[in-house]
Amino acid sequence: MAFEEIIRNSGAATAVFGSDRMGFSKRSTGSSGDSVVRAGTRLMDAFWIAVTLWAVDRLYIDGWADHYTLAVACAIGLFMLFAESIDLYRSWHGASLIGDLLRMVAAWILVVLGLALIAYVTGSGGEYTRAVILTWFVATPFVLTAAHAGLHMLLAIIRRHGFNTRRVAIVGARELGANLAQTILRTPSMGLMPVGFYDDRKLAGSRRVSGELAGDLDDLVEAARKGDVDLIYITLPMFAEARIKRLINKLSDSTVSVYLVPDVFMYELLHSKWGNIGDLPVISIFDTPFYGVDGWLKRALDVVAGSIILLIIAVPMLLIALEIKRTSAGSVFFKQRRYGMNGHMIDVWKFRTMLVSEDGSEVTQAKKNDPRITPFGAFLRRTSLDELPQFINVLQGTMSIVGPRPHAVAHNEQYRKLISGYMLRHKVKPGITGLAQINGWRGETDAIEKMQKRVEHDLGYISNWSLGLDIKIILLTVFRGFSSKNAY
Repeated sequence: MAFEEIIRNSGAATAVFGSDRMGFSKRSTGSSGDSVVRAGTRLMDAFWIAVTLWAVDRLYIDGWADHYTLAVACAIGLFMLFAESIDLYRSWHGASLIGDLLRMVAAWILVVLGLALIAYVTGSGGEYTRAVILTWFVATPFVLTAAHAGLHMLLAIIRRHGFNTRRVAIVGARELGANLAQTILRTPSMGLMPVGFYDDRKLAGSRRVSGELAGDLDDLVEAARKGDVDLIYITLPMFAEARIKRLINKLSDSTVSVYLVPDVFMYELLHSKWGNIGDLPVISIFDTPFYGVDGWLKRALDVVAGSIILLIIAVPMLLIALEIKRTSAGSVFFKQRRYGMNGHMIDVWKFRTMLVSEDGSEVTQAKKNDPRITPFGAFLRRTSLDELPQFINVLQGTMSIVGPRPHAVAHNEQYRKLISGYMLRHKVKPGITGLAQINGWRGETDAIEKMQKRVEHDLGYISNWSLGLDIKIILLTVFRGFSSKNAY
């Protein structure tokens, strides 16, 4: 019960190890089970690649020929080659479904390119019915996606009943170790079964987890040599380098898998990720979430949604422009200099709402009953319609539909000195709407606490970004964001 006590005392979810429900914590089917799962996954992928081409061929009533058999054989061979190179068939303990699906799709894209190259070099492309091959190319990733999702669900059910599990020992009974244990306990589908904490230091102080231990580090080494654990996660603090080295050296006399969980969470991370400089691993402390596929998805959403929205609002924008010209002298649009992604200067477009609207070294935010704001401008600001021209910025690529709102340059220089992490909001493109705005943190920031809340929401958005979050914010903006008592 030591592990349960430590988790309970650290505020984590409670799990009873050694009870009937969790009675499989004393044994493991991890190694042999993983081999079976990986072999089964390879056979499943090969099966569905072949069956999909057969089904498409039947759909077009094209008639199966020997060259289709050759195409399937080449496709399966290439898929296995590329899948191995990107670790598609690695252990699924702790792996996410999304990551698995992305690797699977990437492998299939490489297969398509490989088959196209083979057909071009051999001149055999004319032997195949184009419609059959193109449909096969498009349909296969969807079929494999369904198959892999189904397998993940099946494994989750099996692992919740204690099968295909691996026994986990956690080194270091501190917050980091407790957080790791909580994550494992919350996700039984990973098939990881904690057997306890191991530490050779006396537990004392607010930063440590209170409770009994399964043993010290010598006990862990002995358990590893006996084969009583399958995985060891080292969560010791970064300053314990000497202890970590000694432990790793002792554990090298066993066949257990050892992982180091870096104690980088002592820093305030902003969407960190692992990378390499040559052969040296590095981890980012501050970075943008929009790299690789995520960056393409974000840009695709901006272009597609931005184009559709511009078509919808074209007539309202024209009417707004005519009313601005009718009610006040001056230009229809107002161009502001703002910090964009990574602090680069951009021009942000808005409908003019003031009689005088110029950036200077001193910035006075619009206030309630501000005499500079025209009557029609007050309506535009209250309903956020003055922001509509920024969809042009979105298509230009200088802004995004969702992101931190761009502030005046003078405000940036003022608040970067007052609020820690303020400039990190510029690690992404500024947006027309954002997490802060849909939660009511828009309009005048007449107190530093208001700006702090806005920045907290902006950094929270960056740290937790997903395409689904963007879509949610866009939808909530439609219902919440076009009218606000704080905007004037």
